[in-house]
Amino acid sequence: MWTEERKAKMRLQIQEWRPWEGSTGPRTPKGKAASSNIALKHGMFSAENLKQISEVRELLAPSEGMLP
Repeated sequence: MWTEERKAKMRLQIQEWRPWEGSTGPRTPKGKAASSNIALKHGMFSAENLKQISEVRELLAPSEGMLP
């Protein structure tokens, strides 16, 4: 467990290092294409998730208009 003093010291060091400025993301067309598919494969637009959303919409369709 870190003390408040250690947290403050680390916060200052990170602000000096600024590691987020070195992050560039993919640079090559191949890298950009690969990273653009991450959301499709693993995220909210995965095939499994889209199937579940579709099933929920089908279940809720009969009740459309019943809620205020």
